[in-house]
Amino acid sequence: MTSAAFDVLGIGNAIVDVISRADDAFLKTHDLTKGSMMLIDEARADQLYAAMGAGIEVSGGSCGNTMAGVASFGGKGAYIGKVRNDQLGGVFGHDIKAMGVSFETPSATSGPATARCLIVVTPDAQRTMSTYLGACTRLGPEDIDVARVGSAQVTYVEGYLWDAPEAKKAVLKAFDAAHAAGRKVSITLSDSFCVDRYRDEFRDLVRNKVDILFGNEAEIKALYQVDTFEKALEATRKDAKIAALTRSEKGSVVIKGGETHAVPAASVKKVIDTTGAGDLYASGFLFGFTHGKPLAECARLGGIAAAEIISHVGARPDQALKALI
Repeated sequence: MTSAAFDVLGIGNAIVDVISRADDAFLKTHDLTKGSMMLIDEARADQLYAAMGAGIEVSGGSCGNTMAGVASFGGKGAYIGKVRNDQLGGVFGHDIKAMGVSFETPSATSGPATARCLIVVTPDAQRTMSTYLGACTRLGPEDIDVARVGSAQVTYVEGYLWDAPEAKKAVLKAFDAAHAAGRKVSITLSDSFCVDRYRDEFRDLVRNKVDILFGNEAEIKALYQVDTFEKALEATRKDAKIAALTRSEKGSVVIKGGETHAVPAASVKKVIDTTGAGDLYASGFLFGFTHGKPLAECARLGGIAAAEIISHVGARPDQALKALI
């Protein structure tokens, strides 16, 4: 196996986040399920955007956030995702490159606009997301450079990609290319609603293709349709090679075969916005993993990144994560 040009190569939905604060009444008025991610069309996106209060706009997307975190730790990252050659597409490309992540996917010159995620943050710090995928749906196998995939230690993808059939094909092509090069692949379950949509496929992936699985407590319970985390943990142990499972303030649990590593959450003075907590946990874990750290230390780094991200609004680090370790 040749040396790796990148620590992590991420494949995800290239999305610009629009983040605004609101109360529970806003969620009820607009028929939004707290804590969920719902896919919406362009008309619904325009309606919600008009109703939302003042907020901030920043490049996001689950995997994009993770790759920004990897770079913030000082890791070498690359990203594959589709944007349109419009204003938001230019913003996304500029932002991720400015973080130090290599991004060379050609922009679409026609079709849907660059994707955006409308995020409502309630006073309890929960985030409710409505996502217009737009140009993301144009990501396909032709966007996967197998040599580039083979040059990364780990290829990491978000489960949300299963919502677009061509993107799913792109992921499977990348997984095969990574394994052919002797590399590893990783997936995050994204959210429990996503798990409900693709449970059988995700379980097959965990058993047969994925080397490192990420999920939170709700997602892993949904994957195995059990009512306790302990039951989910044992079911996961039978299928997954390595699984890193987050439990909010309870920290995380990492399993590999008969090994179990329970790691406390990093301290945070005040939780402001939970957007991106799982994304940044993955960035810390993968940075540690690709730098030869023990699994418990990988989880500790993930916890540090998650604590930083929930201490402010937005899903990209406010300070260099490498300074925190």
